[in-house]
Parts: sequence; structure tokens; C-alpha cells
Amino acid sequence: MLRIVNRVLTGLLGLALLALGGPVLAVGLGVRPPSWWIHQGPHDVLLSDADRTRWREAGWWWPTVLAALTVLALLALWWLWALLRPRRLAEVLVDTGDGSGALLRGPALETVLADEAGQLDGVQGARVLLTGRRAAPEAQLWLLLEPNGDPGEVLRQLTTGTLAHARESTGLTALPAEVRLRGTGHRAQRVS
Repeated sequence: MLRIVNRVLTGLLGLALLALGGPVLAVGLGVRPPSWWIHQGPHDVLLSDADRTRWREAGWWWPTVLAALTVLALLALWWLWALLRPRRLAEVLVDTGDGSGALLRGPALETVLADEAGQLDGVQGARVLLTGRRAAPEAQLWLLLEPNGDPGEVLRQLTTGTLAHARESTGLTALPAEVRLRGTGHRAQRVS
């Protein structure tokens, strides 16, 4: 839904900028405008002094302008927040075998995955975020490796153990996962 809103808003904004800026640019480059066009020449202004100051003395003008600009700014901030926030999955659809299915809370599955991944050999800590659709979730895992942890072995244990258990318990055919590994620093050991 957000992807559709994003595309529609971006398209409308682009069309408005093209409709307003394109003809002004064309006139500035020397294209002769029609007689009904608001911008007649390269030295013409879009708003005259009379147009800009016409409503200045009206008591409703400035509150209306400020309210409209505030609403536009809040909508722009909401749009930016909606684009940048991680889309955390609220629930996962579990196939119960009878055709109806059950809903599992996404944070509960994240906690179980993080706990099981954190108990793997060579892993000091784990964080999990579920994204995607409830019928086709995707996992993002951040693993903090111990100083002696083997990344290859940790990935093998994760795919054959933790992620396989999650797929089996939820009845999913696939659970794509993006795993990010980070090692912890350790003190240098003295050798005498």
C-alpha cells in the first residue's frame, strides 16, 4: 500500500513541477507563449506586487497560509518517516493444515530466533527483524561473533538449525534470511 502511495505522490509531484516549471523554462529560453499564458516573457514575473500583497490586510490570510504550510510540512515529514522506517512484520501466517491457518505474532518469532541464534557456538549476541509479507516473511539477522567464532560454522549452524526450526515450526516453505556478522574485539594476550 505504501509503495503505491509513494509512486502516486511522486508522480503527482513530478507532473506539477513539470506543468509549472516546464513552460517557465521554455519562455525563458525564448519560446513565444500563447496570449492566454500567465508568463509572457523572460523578464516577466510570475506574481506581480499587486498579486503578492492583495490579501495581506485580510485577517484570514496569514493564518491560512501558515496552516497550509504546516500541513504540507507534516505530510512531507510523515512521508519521509514512512519511507525510512523499517517495515517490521506484525504477524506471520502459520499453516495449520486445515486450510484456515493461524497468526503468530512477529515479535514473538523474532525473540525465539534471536534466542536460538544467540545460543550457537561462537555467537555472543543476536538481533532479528522480520520483514516482508505475513505469508512470506523474510528475516534479517545481526550476529555478534565471539573472538574465536568461526563465521562459516556459525552460518552452517544457523541455516541447518535455527532457520530450519523456524521454517518447520511455522510451516513455511522458505524463510529467506540476510545475515550480518560482526566480530567482537578482544584484548591482546601476553605471552611470556
